[in-house]
Amino acid sequence: MCRHIAYLGPAVSLGELLVHPAHSLFRQSWAPRRQQYGTVNADGFGVGWYAEDDPVPGRYRRAGPVWADPSFADLARVVRSGALLAAVRDATVAGADQEAAAAPFTDGPWLFSHNGALRGWPRSAEPLAAALPPAALLSLEARNDSALIWALVLHRLRAGDEAGQALADTVRDLAEAAPGSRLNLLLTDGETITATAWGDTLWYLAEPGRRTVVASEPYDDDPHWREVPEHTLLAATRTDVLLTPLKEPSA
Repeated sequence: MCRHIAYLGPAVSLGELLVHPAHSLFRQSWAPRRQQYGTVNADGFGVGWYAEDDPVPGRYRRAGPVWADPSFADLARVVRSGALLAAVRDATVAGADQEAAAAPFTDGPWLFSHNGALRGWPRSAEPLAAALPPAALLSLEARNDSALIWALVLHRLRAGDEAGQALADTVRDLAEAAPGSRLNLLLTDGETITATAWGDTLWYLAEPGRRTVVASEPYDDDPHWREVPEHTLLAATRTDVLLTPLKEPSA
C-alpha cells in the first residue's frame, strides 16, 4: 500500500530523485520491487519540497497515477530542493476524496506520509478519533486512514512532543487499537526525517555530512542502502541516522 521517500542533502532537481533513478518512485508507481501489499500505486501521488529560506514547504498532488500527469514532468525537471517528501498511493479503500487523500499531508513546516493500512478501518479508529479535539476532526483533509493518522501525529506535535515521540506513541496506540495494521510513517520538517518501520519495508541511504535518503525501497542498486528492521523508529539528519526499537503494545 503506497511507496514514499524523503530526502535531505544538496539541492537537486525533483526529477533527479523521483524520476531518473532506475527504480525511482516514478517507476515504483507501476513496478515496485519490494512492495508486500498491492502491486500498482495509481490512486494518486504527491510531492512536497522546501525552498531556501522558507520553512513552509510547497506541495503538488494529484488524484491519478503520476505517469499520466504531463505537468509533473515539467515540475520535476525545473524545481530544485535540498529537502523533500514524496509518495505514490494505492488506496486502502476506494473513495471520493481525490487528491486530498494523497500524501504528503502538511501543516506549518511538516510533511507527512503513511505507507500501510489501518486494519478494521474506520471502526477500529473510533476510540482514538473520539479523543481528538473536534477541530482536529473537522479539519481532516480526507476521509481515509492516513488523514486520521496524520491528525493523531499532528495533535502530539502541537502538544510539544518531539517528532520521534509523536510517531512512536501514535504507532503504539494504533497498533493496540487495530492489531495487524501496517504503520510505516514518514515525517520531515526539512531539517530532520523521522520514520517508522511497522508492517512494510523501509530503507535508508546515508552519506554523513552530505545526504540522507529514507524510502520504502531503494531507488537504485547502490550497495550502501540499508534496510530498517521491523518495529523500528528511524531519526535522521544530514549527518547521522539513529535507529531505535519500538515496543509492541503488549510490552
